[in-house]
Amino acid sequence: MANHVSSLKRARQTVRKTDTNRANRSRVRTSLRTLREALVKGDVQAAQTQFRETVSVLDKSVQKGILHGNTVSRYKSRLNARLKALATAKA
Repeated sequence: MANHVSSLKRARQTVRKTDTNRANRSRVRTSLRTLREALVKGDVQAAQTQFRETVSVLDKSVQKGILHGNTVSRYKSRLNARLKALATAKA
């Protein structure tokens, strides 16, 4: 356990930041899961709506340092390709 005042403060900060980071990661994963489920169901309208929300969450995760920018670009590209394939298959 920390004994110095500065290390006690650092321990408190770490707990707070860990909770925040966990919540942000959870938000990203939930959004991705919801979009992938909409794609599997074949619901184009719901998938398009969820895609916009997911892209927003992913971009925010880059700003907060949860995911790397290139990783998010790859996710968005692959999800958009799946969404377009679904939309053209339904049309």
